[in-house]
Amino acid sequence: MAIEITDISKAYGTNVVFDRYTCQIEEGGVTCIMGLSGQGKTTLLRIILGLEHPDNGQIVGMSNLRRSVVFQEDRLCENLSAASNIRLVCRNPLRIRGIDEAMSAVGLAPDCTRQTVRSMSGGQRRRVAILRALMADYDILLMDEPFKGLDAETKERVMLYTREQSKDKTVVFITHDETECEVMGGRIVWLR
Repeated sequence: MAIEITDISKAYGTNVVFDRYTCQIEEGGVTCIMGLSGQGKTTLLRIILGLEHPDNGQIVGMSNLRRSVVFQEDRLCENLSAASNIRLVCRNPLRIRGIDEAMSAVGLAPDCTRQTVRSMSGGQRRRVAILRALMADYDILLMDEPFKGLDAETKERVMLYTREQSKDKTVVFITHDETECEVMGGRIVWLR
């Protein structure tokens, strides 16, 4: 079932972020939300997640979906290792055994597995945050500029891995880069 976003509006005082915005998120596909900076993309994602409420309008189709998220910030547990951060979301023991393989697939060296995330570079931390979201049990994956801060080669590797791992899942993906949408095989929805 598609997720229907109908006539939602959001304002903070006199600052209207969007007014009567409508779009559809296709089930089992990638929807790329694009728009200018400050146009409300992150606010829309937070509303879809239920972290904020629209001033009016409605979202139908999210109530029974298990969600996994990559926020703009990594939101990792600083004192835990990379592997432990990922294990936090793995309910299936088979997924836990695949952590080393997944880390290797996105270009993280074997010694990163046991390294605390506070001692990792920004690009390493970003990949751990993405892996944590991908290895969770979810019906819908929501990502807010997930590939920022990665060099071109690593970015392509991580995007292809993300596309493969989220195949046939519903993905909502915020980006400023149409090339990222193409690599992810997404349909662009503009927030204006």
